[in-house]
Amino acid sequence: MTAAPTSSPVVRWIKRIIIGLVGLLLIVTVAGTIWEALAWRSTVTKYPPPGKLVDIGGRRLQIDCRGTGSPTVVLESGLDVGGLIGWSLVQDSIALTTRTCGYSRAGIVWSDPSPAPHNAVTVANDLHALLAAANEKGPFVLVGHSLGGPYIMTYTKHYGADVAGLVFVDASHPEQVQRMTKVIGKKLEAPTGLMSVAAALSWTGLVRAVSGMVDMPKVPRERVEAMRGYLPRSLGQEMMEQNSIDAIFAEAGTFRTLGDRPVVVLTAMAPMDSTTRKAIGISEETGKKFQQAWKEMHDDEASWSTRSRHEIVPDATHYIQIDRPDVVIRAVREVVDSVRARTAAPAPADSVKR
Repeated sequence: MTAAPTSSPVVRWIKRIIIGLVGLLLIVTVAGTIWEALAWRSTVTKYPPPGKLVDIGGRRLQIDCRGTGSPTVVLESGLDVGGLIGWSLVQDSIALTTRTCGYSRAGIVWSDPSPAPHNAVTVANDLHALLAAANEKGPFVLVGHSLGGPYIMTYTKHYGADVAGLVFVDASHPEQVQRMTKVIGKKLEAPTGLMSVAAALSWTGLVRAVSGMVDMPKVPRERVEAMRGYLPRSLGQEMMEQNSIDAIFAEAGTFRTLGDRPVVVLTAMAPMDSTTRKAIGISEETGKKFQQAWKEMHDDEASWSTRSRHEIVPDATHYIQIDRPDVVIRAVREVVDSVRARTAAPAPADSVKR
């Protein structure tokens, strides 16, 4: 009889390496899962929500309202993982002159996620329910940064009776995808696939391990640490919003008439740096065309009201509220003052009933 063939030493070593790698992966995954659970518990204890958590029907959203006076300013963040943290350099100053509320959308930082599909209407409905449950009353001045622009437009469309004025802080435009594609010659795509995978594996500690990459150097360190601590939850919501961009813009684009509400549009115009251009894959000349198109879209936003002002901020990048908080504070106070002046103005003599 012929002896049964045996594996060669090379094959045996390959098998051992594979088994070893699988074992190592299991050990790392288990260790990461335990680390994530402990770190999450520590985050929740160390960084409680500023303001309060308000129940809006079986889930809670975080809201932080400060100051007194009317109209009440409501701060709507853009597409990021920070929620109201992005407004840290402006909220207290605005609250010196009027009631000011910052909040975090569903699934961001301290707020519970929503089971509903994400779109601009669900955001508007959540905010409306939150303000009502928190007993915050209008009139409201809505301030929207970036994607917050389409959100506050959608809120105004559905709950316009409560909205007295708006401030757009380098806000997104409903047609920006199409317009920028025309300028650049290609559609800008966010790396949602890889980030969605990371968000899905957040329970392994993977997201927390790279959370140090998320930073806002000018924001108080404790706020930044809170943002990093809650990143495993917030990242999944950010990806959901990113994947809903087309629907968000489509809804916001159905409403572009703000009447004579006072409006200020702020546009960041710091020159696009080489790192950003390289990431997008465009030349310096195309970068200038990109910014010109961005300005033109904001010119359009300013046309949505008969009482608007458009201000270029030449030394600010996209987060104007961090680079130039003074500009945002001044713009919000301007709209607040306009709303107050209108409220205080006596009715014309010929409108008084006799």
